[in-house]
Amino acid sequence: MPSYKIHRLKDHLRQYFRHAPHVSGAASVKPRDYNPGEAVEAKSPYAAYFELRGSSAPLEPGDLLESDAGDLRIFKFVGFEEARWVLPDPKPEISRDAIPVPATVE
Repeated sequence: MPSYKIHRLKDHLRQYFRHAPHVSGAASVKPRDYNPGEAVEAKSPYAAYFELRGSSAPLEPGDLLESDAGDLRIFKFVGFEEARWVLPDPKPEISRDAIPVPATVE
C-alpha cells in the first residue's frame, strides 16, 4: 500500500492560505513554510484524508501529502491538487581570487 509523508503548514501561515486566491495548475510551495510530520499508509490522498479525519491530527487546508515517488498533493478546500517544491537558487561560491584587492598608495 502506498505511503504518504505529511508536511504540515506552519500555523502562522494558515490564515494567509485561507484568503489566498485559487491558482490553476500546480501550486508552488516552499519547504520553509512546512513542518515535517508523520507518515500514513493509504491507497490515495483522499483515503489518507478520511483515515486521519477522526484522529487528533486531521489534515487541514494547506497541508501536503508526499508520495513515495515524491509527488506532492496540497489539501485545499476543494480537494487535493498538484503541488511542487520551490527551492531557492543556490548561492554562487565566491573565490577569494575573484575579489579585487585595492591598490596601495606609497
